[in-house]
Amino acid sequence: MAYDEHLADRIRQNFKEKAVLFSEIKMMGGLCFMVNNKMCCGLLTDKNTNKGMLMVRIGEANYQDALQKKHCSVMNFTGRSMKGYVFVNEDGFDMDEDLDYWIQLCINFNPLAKSSKKKAKKK
Repeated sequence: MAYDEHLADRIRQNFKEKAVLFSEIKMMGGLCFMVNNKMCCGLLTDKNTNKGMLMVRIGEANYQDALQKKHCSVMNFTGRSMKGYVFVNEDGFDMDEDLDYWIQLCINFNPLAKSSKKKAKKK
């Protein structure tokens, strides 16, 4: 298992409690939650620590403030940071109110987020 199924259930429940329609896509060795066909948040396991991480898409306006939080770090998949996205380690979402904080930031940013460009199908 490449991600924490218990955390996935907690995120699903959070979206349901907020009456937010979402879908799920397995990608990048983890699980991504999509809202309005846009990446909202995701989860994966840190290969170095074998601990769960939450990936949150919060936008550039919230980016610097988020990085000041104790359990938050730059999201870096490709060797360079992705502004507007951060990782939160397990200690940063252990409590339900902490997870709710991060999910709500993602939901608030979602209407402003750009959809990824769909790749043309090869014939």
